[in-house]
Amino acid sequence: MSTISKKICMIGDFGVGKTSLIRRFVEQQFSDRYLTTVGVKISRKTVELAGVKQQEKLNLQMLIWDIEGSTKFKAIAPNYLQGASGVIIVSDCTREDTIEHFTDHVQAYLSINPKGYIISALNKTDLVDKSTLETLTKLIESQEQQRVVATYETSAKTGKDVDRMFEKLAYTIIES
Repeated sequence: MSTISKKICMIGDFGVGKTSLIRRFVEQQFSDRYLTTVGVKISRKTVELAGVKQQEKLNLQMLIWDIEGSTKFKAIAPNYLQGASGVIIVSDCTREDTIEHFTDHVQAYLSINPKGYIISALNKTDLVDKSTLETLTKLIESQEQQRVVATYETSAKTGKDVDRMFEKLAYTIIES
């Protein structure tokens, strides 16, 4: 079985849960402690994909770049986005301003990787009620951004849709 490596980036405002989502996906763990990412932290996880590229099975090693969400960091962020096959843009359901910045993150990513793929993650769904979540999901989806493959309502704390989201991005990158 062959293995392919692809770079994936996690971007979004500070404190939206990028690091927590990666930790849930890679280590199956969650911590309530807030740790600020300085610059970039790279994690890796190999996922087995079935029925792609005329092969029964294929391993995809995801090199996941956790990019700092600070506004003072925006000037060097393009260097970290270079060469990414896909990106997960994370917003915080409890902070509507992070959802309003979604389009800015899409444009920043596509300006560097115009053929890359985007997943939108509405994180911290365990902290909002269902009607609020529906409204926020519609807000993200109404922005109709090019190259956005899917929107997921995630929770790093409970694990809701975390694996599904990363696997969707993995399949999309390999099948294209």
